[in-house]
Amino acid sequence: QNVCTGTLQFSTDDRASDGTPGGPSMKLLQRYILGELIRVFLLLVVILTVMLVFVGLFREGTERGLGPMQILQITPYVVPSMLPFTIPATLLLSVCVVYGRISGDLEVIAAKAAGISAMQLLMPAFLLGGSLAISSFGLLNYAIPWGVSNIERIVTQALEEIFFDVLATQHYFSNPNEGYTITVRDVKNRTLLDATIRYRRNNQQYTIRAEAARIRFDLDEKQVLIHLQNVSGGGAGSEFSGEMKHSELRFPLELDLGKAASRNLTMDTLQREIRQAEIDQKRLIAEQNIETTMLLFTGDFQLLASPEPTPLERQVKRIVNEERKARSEIHNRFSMSASCWFFTFLGGPFAMLQARRQFITSFILCFLPILLVFYPTMFLMINLCKTGTLQPWWAMWVPNLIVGTAGYVVLRKVVQH
Repeated sequence: QNVCTGTLQFSTDDRASDGTPGGPSMKLLQRYILGELIRVFLLLVVILTVMLVFVGLFREGTERGLGPMQILQITPYVVPSMLPFTIPATLLLSVCVVYGRISGDLEVIAAKAAGISAMQLLMPAFLLGGSLAISSFGLLNYAIPWGVSNIERIVTQALEEIFFDVLATQHYFSNPNEGYTITVRDVKNRTLLDATIRYRRNNQQYTIRAEAARIRFDLDEKQVLIHLQNVSGGGAGSEFSGEMKHSELRFPLELDLGKAASRNLTMDTLQREIRQAEIDQKRLIAEQNIETTMLLFTGDFQLLASPEPTPLERQVKRIVNEERKARSEIHNRFSMSASCWFFTFLGGPFAMLQARRQFITSFILCFLPILLVFYPTMFLMINLCKTGTLQPWWAMWVPNLIVGTAGYVVLRKVVQH
């Protein structure tokens, strides 16, 4: 007996070589569903990512004061930072579109009549969800740190261009925060001609003159390196006086980048930070014990009983907080990546159970509880882990466990009915 739908035709006599129902029809339908999922997912993820990239570019350009050319340059590096956040929701929408449509067209009923179970129909979605979970982890661990480092490089280059433009047009540059000024006669091929540099160091004023000077911005060390040729000058208590053929000056580079956030570090870097934090904690606790012993010997009980934390205690607290953040970030990456599969585990059976061609309705009915429960729970677990209230190795998986439990309940209904 043949069962027809608008898309595929199934035979109820079609069986695999081991006698189980399905066989070639099952494989054909699974390939069809997987192809539809990939096609819809790619279309939706491109649209959503482009929309979010514009938001990200606007934010980066506003915060860092970048021009149109710099914004265009950082575009390829903003995309990876958006994908881990767009993939789970886009995958859920894709699953609702495909399974809602085939259920609405009665293709699921036809497949069941041919002996193909609901679990077999859902396997392509689970396979795609698992593959995207692995891809999301790669993006979180490698692509985002790579993108952030390149954005910082472009920001540095932008500062460098501004620096040379100011010197070329005004022949004068001043940085009052770091206490140095540069005056030049001209700028040619990024070389400063007849440069005069005045700066303060160790409460001393120095004046250096050079026939030529080349400037390099070192992002890793966050320094401005000025290589001087045919140098003369000095000052009271000068580092040098008289004349020199070559010399080099270093000044701090103001980037306002701050300490790299945990989410912008690779897994290896986070693990190194954890190991270093453990070493620092042991060292500081040992110093703290020695300090307490000395206070006991000297009889300074007032200082011992003081409620104010000592400098060592503040250092220990800061290092412990950094370690907790790093540990929370590591487990959060695994959990956030795995959410792709858990969203599929809930969305596929839910769309199949609803049997609606209006996929937006199924998506909203499925995504709204996720939006109201999953993400608030995730942020709550992150904060509790960072404060040390909960252990991240299990707490970070609570949101996925909630989605997985809901998915199991829905899947049972789909399999039974």
